[in-house]
Amino acid sequence: MATPQPKISPKLNEPKFGFNDYAERLNGRAAMVGFLLTFVIEALTGQGVLSWLGLQ
Repeated sequence: MATPQPKISPKLNEPKFGFNDYAERLNGRAAMVGFLLTFVIEALTGQGVLSWLGLQ
């Protein structure tokens, strides 16, 4: 005999921090912008980002 399933499911609030869809999407977009800016800096200056920052 199968156990009965609930007729309604609870409405849960989205977490404000941690691994949620919004945080992951925002982090991915920030990473894409960072990589793009890295390539732009290298193309415009002719040197790597570490050299441009004076770290190498």
